[in-house]
Amino acid sequence: MENGNFVISLDFELHWGIFDHTAISDYKINLDNVGLVIKRLLALSDKYNVNITFSTVGFLFASNKEELIKFKPDLTPSYNNRQLDPYAIFPTIGNNQEDDPFHYAKSLIEEIKSKPNHEIGTHTFSHYYCVEKGQTISEFKEDIKTAISIASVMDIDIKSIVFPRNQVNKEYLKICADLGLTSYRGTENSNIYRPVSSKKNIMFSRLMRFIDSYINITGPNTYNKNTLTQDGLMINIPSSRFLRPYNKRVNIFESLKVKRIKKAMRYAAVNNEIFHLWWHPHNFGKDIDKNFNNLEQIFNEYQELNSTYNFNSTTMSGLVKKLFQ
Repeated sequence: MENGNFVISLDFELHWGIFDHTAISDYKINLDNVGLVIKRLLALSDKYNVNITFSTVGFLFASNKEELIKFKPDLTPSYNNRQLDPYAIFPTIGNNQEDDPFHYAKSLIEEIKSKPNHEIGTHTFSHYYCVEKGQTISEFKEDIKTAISIASVMDIDIKSIVFPRNQVNKEYLKICADLGLTSYRGTENSNIYRPVSSKKNIMFSRLMRFIDSYINITGPNTYNKNTLTQDGLMINIPSSRFLRPYNKRVNIFESLKVKRIKKAMRYAAVNNEIFHLWWHPHNFGKDIDKNFNNLEQIFNEYQELNSTYNFNSTTMSGLVKKLFQ
């Protein structure tokens, strides 16, 4: 019988993931500490033998602005909402990682690459929004081709994708498959995790997701191999849980949040299923010790489940190879 699997995927994006609604000055502590978070995360994952998929925005691979502009595709996303266009802020960013660590991260990518147990996947080249009005499938294809191309400069072979803001566009999956990608991270099956449009529904969904992080509303959100869908030749490895960062306003519930995750992991281990945890490195940039204390509790649980049930840590592409190839 196949054993259960523990998957972690991180949305590695720095300021590119939030530039349209958050200024660097408003989130500077979190962004400043991403390098420290990555180093600490690599050390902790080594300690517990945990594998991680770092789904990385392609912009971050550039050594400098000249290289970033060189890789700019001829077709860029033509969003109706032009505030979402990251290319528009190119003139305002620094020239390299040394003078602008919020928009470049090549040295951090090199550190991740030096650890062969991890995977570097894509979070698209430009933090591309796949369901926003105005953009086209041709623009998306150019974006992914460019993400693959800039990663290849570092001898990194892209095999998995996490769609920014979890905007999965089913029509685009065949493009990814044709370009050699094998898996993507979908969302939980519950209705509260599905995309919504009206402001009222968005607020309700956010509230329910927040509550679900602490109290079991939607179940463990674990997955049997046979329930994973193969959309456009891409394997959907859905999310099980977003690891919310420490929040001092609800700190009395931190233990419930961790307990909820650990119980779902145990369910996956006992039933030979998949548990998929995700977050952003910048989420840990504030209250670092508290966030890593939570994560170490989760890794401790993994170690126990690995010993007892042969519950294995694997990357997204590693899971595809293990189960489907």
